[in-house]
Amino acid sequence: MIKKTRAEITKCIIHKVANKYNSGHNVFSENLIRFDEETYELMLPFLLKPFTNVTQSYRFSHHADVRLNELNNYSSQVFKDENTFVEHSKNMVNHLYEQSNSAQIKKGDVIVAFIEGIEYKEVLTEAIGIFKIENKIDFFQTYQDDSNFDVAVTQGISTKKLDKGCLILNTTDAEGTVVLSVDNNNYDAQYWIKNFLSVKYADDRNQYTQNYLELCKEFSEEIIKPEFGKQEQGTFLANTVDYFKENESVNVESFKDELFEEDKHKSMFDDYKKHFESLNDVLIRNNFEVSDAVLKKEKSKLKTTIKLDTNIQIQLDIDAPEASSEYLERGYDEDKKMKYYKVYFNEEK
Repeated sequence: MIKKTRAEITKCIIHKVANKYNSGHNVFSENLIRFDEETYELMLPFLLKPFTNVTQSYRFSHHADVRLNELNNYSSQVFKDENTFVEHSKNMVNHLYEQSNSAQIKKGDVIVAFIEGIEYKEVLTEAIGIFKIENKIDFFQTYQDDSNFDVAVTQGISTKKLDKGCLILNTTDAEGTVVLSVDNNNYDAQYWIKNFLSVKYADDRNQYTQNYLELCKEFSEEIIKPEFGKQEQGTFLANTVDYFKENESVNVESFKDELFEEDKHKSMFDDYKKHFESLNDVLIRNNFEVSDAVLKKEKSKLKTTIKLDTNIQIQLDIDAPEASSEYLERGYDEDKKMKYYKVYFNEEK
């Protein structure tokens, strides 16, 4: 989603956020970090690399007026006057603290950074990054004691994975300010995206594609699998992916015609679509352009493995929709009183 080739951290500060539920207290820095060269060279990719693979963007929301969204307000003021960076970085952490209304919300370090030279949709822009470090790792620290070397265990931040983070870009479209987010410790779906950021997905092909693929995934799990079995579920998911790959845009009617032979199955899909929309408070578009980036990402989440109680697993290829129906047969053995799968192949690979 972004390119970081020309990105540069121009301001950065670290605060500590506590847990409101446990009556903790935040601890604030008063001065910006002064990086040495080695630390800076590690910090920049640590903060930005997760966002280079993000496919979807968000926009700030508010039930009354989006200008009352706290992060939208604080970031707008920083973009107008960078001298307010330290003050509003504290406000952002206080706002994060107010969202910790359960014991499972973790305290941690919060890095707030002002970043210039981020490329988004071929345009260079600025961004305010807010990054929460929730987990630290143990590592050995060696030191010299008189004429001997000794070792001690110390805790520190791993450079391998960012726990939570967002980039608020200084760029807008018809829907508002562009926000990107990652959450690798998604223990509370409400805490970071809904309560802290208060954002919604952008109304674009990315969101339409994801909504429809999630609909198909849930339909396969709740309707096809219980009634027709794992093989049919895998075939349906593979055919869904194939339809998205072969068509630049999705039309719900042509999708149903291609995937379902019987009208009753089309009706089952229509009924479940209404249920899914109501349950998730979303509108599934009847016509939309396919997002290849979202398809690639969501495809990896579709499970097509048939797990058997005899400790055998059959992996169906999500990119080969014909394989399941042509080379896999399901039956029942009267002698053993057991179900079976028969697999056809030419040679082992």
